[in-house]
Amino acid sequence: MIYQRSSALFAEAKQYIPGGVNSPVRAFKAVGGDPIFVKEAKGAYLYDEDGNRLIDYIASWGPMILGHAYEPVVNAVIEKAKKGTSFGMPTEIETQLAKLAVSMVPNIDQIRFVNSGTEACMSAVRLARGYTGKDKIVKFAGCYHGHSDSFLIQAGSGAVTFGSPNSPGVTQGTAKDTLLAEYNDLEGVRTLVKANKGEIAAVIIEPIAGNMGCIIPKEEFINGLRTICTEENILLIFDEVMTGFRLGKGGAQEALNIDADIVTFGKVIGGGLPVGAFAAKQEIMSHLAPEGPVYQAGTLSGNPLAMSAGLAMLTELNERPEIFESLAKKTEYLHEGLDGVLQKKGIPYQINRYGSMISVHFTEQAVVDFKSSASGNNDTFKRYFHGMLNKGIYMPPSAFESYFLNNALSYADLDETITALDGLVL
Repeated sequence: MIYQRSSALFAEAKQYIPGGVNSPVRAFKAVGGDPIFVKEAKGAYLYDEDGNRLIDYIASWGPMILGHAYEPVVNAVIEKAKKGTSFGMPTEIETQLAKLAVSMVPNIDQIRFVNSGTEACMSAVRLARGYTGKDKIVKFAGCYHGHSDSFLIQAGSGAVTFGSPNSPGVTQGTAKDTLLAEYNDLEGVRTLVKANKGEIAAVIIEPIAGNMGCIIPKEEFINGLRTICTEENILLIFDEVMTGFRLGKGGAQEALNIDADIVTFGKVIGGGLPVGAFAAKQEIMSHLAPEGPVYQAGTLSGNPLAMSAGLAMLTELNERPEIFESLAKKTEYLHEGLDGVLQKKGIPYQINRYGSMISVHFTEQAVVDFKSSASGNNDTFKRYFHGMLNKGIYMPPSAFESYFLNNALSYADLDETITALDGLVL
């Protein structure tokens, strides 16, 4: 495929935008070459500025669960935009979306809308600290919770690929309150808790990780976290920015049968528009301003366009729960197809999958945490990425990202993807 116009646009963008992009993973630094500039998208397909059609496996990193330009969502946004785009005042649709979200997700009474997943996780941690009166948090190497200072302590995904995990600009004072554990290592968590007795406000985790590839928690690990947090009066925060409303109506809490104390959302809840949220039982949420002392605010929070998109998306998912089963079956079909092809090629690989999330790792060892994810052969991954791209398949341009399937993908699209891999020399 030819990407002349994308390359020209990237060259121009670099003159005015740092690195030519507004989010680092878009720059293709991990795989080489110039990024693809999208002109439009519909259903399962991206159409770039050079006129190429690409089968999309990132779905805008998750929110396009029903496909691009999904008509009920687009129509809802258009109709709402005709009545104004932002007021900085309460609107009825905020309550409508909140009521629907609370009805779909177990173990929450109230939800506060914000503007991004970063903001949701940042606010959730502040709320946990304000509620418990403690300062420290535990996060897991390879889990990414946005770019707030507290989380850029050996973060996964973009921070690992494009800069020092301990990002410049993050103070030592902030870093000292963030304790690092290894994913799927319960004994490591116990050690941290014991060494910081009575000082830890929260443990924050991606319950199914998506920023070091798709990584599934061991049952004894995720259940053990819940037990430790309960025993030590620590709040368990599930970062469901990726998994919320994607793995099922109730997200990872429902899928894993684990109750978190605070849950963060993003991606799907905005139907493709910028939005995030955090939610908990009323006892915890009542500590938020204006009802309580923990301050959090935002002029664009509950923006009517984002709320209308989110309401249309969640209504569809709530009324058609079979979508989740359909997505899971398509992901399983893709898994089996990729597995069959890679077996024939005789190279080391692992495929991880949960629901409609999947990732391919070119390594001999099981991928269960950040260290094992980082053991993958990046040269093989680069050949894989560019080989698939040249055949019209758009995969995540980083070995540290999960794929996100959308329900507009047909089995013909999946077969085309599997056939494309079969023709590659890795």
